[in-house]
This record gives sequence, structure tokens and C-alpha cells, in this order.
Amino acid sequence: MNQKSLNFIRELFNEYYRREYSPKELPFMERREFGFVMFEGFMSRHRSFKDMEELKEFLESSTPTDAYYSCAYYENPTAEMDKKGWLGADLIFDVDADHIPTSCDKVHDEWICGDCGFSGKGITPEKCPACGSGKLDATTWPCDVCLTSAKEETVKLLDMLIKDFGFSNKELRVFFSGHRGYHVHIESELVKTLDATARKEIVDYITCLGLDMPFYYARKGVGKVPTEKSSLDNYGWCKRFNDGLVNFILEAEEEDFVRIGLKRNIVKIIMQNKDKLLKSWTKSKVWGSVKGVGFEAWKKIADYIIKTQSSKIDTVVTTDIHRLIRLPETLHGKTGFKKTELPTSEIDAFDPFRGAIAFKKGSATVFVSDVPKFRIHDETFGPYKKQKVELPTAAAVLLICKNKAEVLD
Repeated sequence: MNQKSLNFIRELFNEYYRREYSPKELPFMERREFGFVMFEGFMSRHRSFKDMEELKEFLESSTPTDAYYSCAYYENPTAEMDKKGWLGADLIFDVDADHIPTSCDKVHDEWICGDCGFSGKGITPEKCPACGSGKLDATTWPCDVCLTSAKEETVKLLDMLIKDFGFSNKELRVFFSGHRGYHVHIESELVKTLDATARKEIVDYITCLGLDMPFYYARKGVGKVPTEKSSLDNYGWCKRFNDGLVNFILEAEEEDFVRIGLKRNIVKIIMQNKDKLLKSWTKSKVWGSVKGVGFEAWKKIADYIIKTQSSKIDTVVTTDIHRLIRLPETLHGKTGFKKTELPTSEIDAFDPFRGAIAFKKGSATVFVSDVPKFRIHDETFGPYKKQKVELPTAAAVLLICKNKAEVLD
């Protein structure tokens, strides 16, 4: 981003914090650490504010690209980490499209190795396939497909938190992150003192890590596959698995079974015996009710059900009891969108390209390098490649923040 574009974005961000920023009060605000990424390129952290008015004054006068606050509460938030005095922390979940394979990532997401220059599209690998380096620079893009996938994972997460863990809607705060996902905050005395190990147990449940279904214990010639369902099937993961399995068998087409790795001859048996399978299931007769559908086939089906029923959260965020998380209603430096709170009941209807837009007036002329088709409100733009174009302010800000355009006027 050149200096002209930098100044353009900084002025718009400053205007937002002066005129539009009006967040809710933060619980235990004076006990939290705050951190900011500045337009000058450095991060300023270990800061503290006594109230929202003082924080707003800072945002107006200093205008960062990104603003964060700690999920943790400290005796002394401004001290170095080992001297802060940890008192507790909110329980935070981050659902990001970066961790969800989608049909669109190979279209608009790119990565390049900082050592050898090898590049590719799609989800960024942990190491460069060419030289093994971990220095990979990724460029991701928010679109309707990947944001819908993140929303679906968030809905599954909320369902687990409410039905399986017993949290109420009043204890859950749901946000669009401002980029490619959603955050769920639980600010409750029930979770405040949970250590990293306890939070890891919650993560394992939500991601279904280590779940052993009954037939996992069975092998050819060793042991016996259980044939009776348990009373526990009406609770927790047993219920989720059972419901998922029934729905899949009921709705899946032949190609759906092939896609998860079943041989076509086995698929034909399943398709011909769907009614028998479902009837056997409801009568508690489980595995082995149809001849020709053995352990390996059921295991592949089970692995798929577990994958679809679990929620793909960023596990590191939830287990980190010192985590800094983006401050509600602040701007995201990679998009210019707001971290936007929404009621849990309204997540299905929420449209990030409408509800998280901060800049709704004016336009700007920019020179665009290379961007895919994208949407702001109901208007679609692009694709653009090495061309001058006049765009609404929100669209121009998105491209500039993504380092895909420079302002011309």
C-alpha cells in the first residue's frame, strides 16, 4: 500500500471512530489488556482503559488498523505477561473460512513461499511443497461461498453450546469477525476460571476428537459389533451421530456414498435397502442388519457423519487463556468491515456484505491489480485486472486493504 492509499484508509478509519463507533460496555474492562496494530506497522499492546469513553478517545486520536482486547482478566493488565496476574478468561471460539475446505478457495485464495517463491492456490499448506519452508504468505478473499460455510460451522457450534453444554442465548455473544468468519464469546462466571486443559476438553468435544463409536472396537474375527442401541443415544454426541446417520441414509444419493469412499457394489446394496436400514435403526437393531454392508463401509460412513456433525473451530484460540481477540464494532484492517454483533436467532439471515459495511457513502477511483468478482450490498463488481475503476467507498476500501488496489484520487 503506497502512502496515498495509506492516508486515504487512515482518514476513513478515523472518521468512523469519530462519528460512527458506539460499542457496548465491556464487562471487567479495567482488568483487560488492549492491543493495537498501528498504521505505522508496529503493534502496541499491554494497554489498559478505565472505560469506553477513554478507549474511544484513543481510537479517535491514534486510529489503529486493528484493535484487540484480551479474553483474560488480570490484576495488572499493563504489566509484562508473566507479571500480569491472571484472574480468569472468557471462553472464545473462532470459526474461520481459512480452516474450512470450500469449492471457492482454489479460485480466490493464493499463497507463496517466502524462501523459494513457489506458489499455489487453495488452503495454505503448513510447509512449502517445493522446499519445505514454513515461510508462506497467504492472500485470502471473502466471498459468499466461504462465508456461508463459516456460518454453517458457527450454527453447529451454537447448537452444541446450547443443547449439549447448557448455555443460554443470554450467555452467548455472536459476532461476524469483519473478515472471513465468526466469533462466539461466553462471558460467564461458569467458564471464567477454566484452565487451558479444561478448555481443550471442550474443544475436543466440539471437534469430535477421539470419539469411539461402538463398531470402532470391532475387527474381522475379533470381538463383536454391538447390535443394540443405548439409552444414551438420546444425548450428546450419540444423539448427534444417530440423527446425522439417519438423515444421511435418508437423503443421500448414490454419488454421495461413492464420494465418501464406498465401492459401487456396496452402494447399490445400501440404496436398495434404505427402508430396511432406517427401520432397523429405529428398532434398535444397528450394525449388520443388511448383508454385504460390513465394518469398513460403516466406518467410512461414520467418519463422514462425524466430520459433518462436528464444528470446525480454530482450536488454538479457545485453549489460549491469554488470547487477544478483535474488539467488537472495530474495523478489520484487511477489509474495512466491522466486527459486528448479531443475535443468535438472526445468524441465518445475516449477510456480512450488507450488515458489516462501515462506509456507506461516497466513491473513490482506484487502480486495481487483479481481483475476483465480489459483492457489496446487492451490487456485484469485477473481476478486474490492471485497470482504473470508480467504486463505492466500501468496495474501494476492501480492495486497498487487501493490497489489490491503490487510490488515484
